[in-house]
Amino acid sequence: MQPQTAIVLASGGMDSCVTIAMAAEEYELALLHVNYGQRTQTRELMAFENIADHYGVPASRRMVISIEHLARIGGSSLTDTHLEIHDAERESRGIPNTYVPFRNANMLSIGVSWAEVLGAEALFVGAVEEDSSGYPDCRETFYDAFQRVIETGTKYEHPLRIRTPLIHLSKEEIIRRGLELGAPLQLSWSCYKSEERACGVCESCVLRLRGFRRAGTEDPIPYERYPDDDLLR
Repeated sequence: MQPQTAIVLASGGMDSCVTIAMAAEEYELALLHVNYGQRTQTRELMAFENIADHYGVPASRRMVISIEHLARIGGSSLTDTHLEIHDAERESRGIPNTYVPFRNANMLSIGVSWAEVLGAEALFVGAVEEDSSGYPDCRETFYDAFQRVIETGTKYEHPLRIRTPLIHLSKEEIIRRGLELGAPLQLSWSCYKSEERACGVCESCVLRLRGFRRAGTEDPIPYERYPDDDLLR
């Protein structure tokens, strides 16, 4: 019997890397990577290709799309170099300026279009609600609402299902799950600022490093510096 297909939104980051590993247990993979004019676009694309190679995903099942209109729209320090990417802080102060306005909805829409053509059964997203930066488009309620959009606006008799297997996990739990599955975490890239050595102080780096610390193992990617210990507890 032909295996069912799942599309995975694959940024090249750690969360999407683990999500790919989880999807690969059940489905034939199709990987979607979206460039949106972010500062580390080149490095993230490299991570995506390396992870796709690791899982043997053929070129016909890799889709790289540019939605650089999000950089033209602006409003995020990830896409606008005039805005500073702040170092991580112990206490959250609301939604950080690294939030890219409605980015995930743009990406999901592309994934749904491709899923209709491939006849995919599932669309996996490595969104994390409890241990993320507080982005509104990483909440479970957002994906529940988008599921209703799919059911309303597509041709499927049995609608494509959005799968968010990490949504309620902490970074520590995600890392432990990735290690159990043999996910190539050494190929992933999470830094918001740098493309050579991870900066170690942006919020994404600190969340990642804290997860590895709590999981009792060392992060395999190189860092320019490391945050203060109090941020990693």
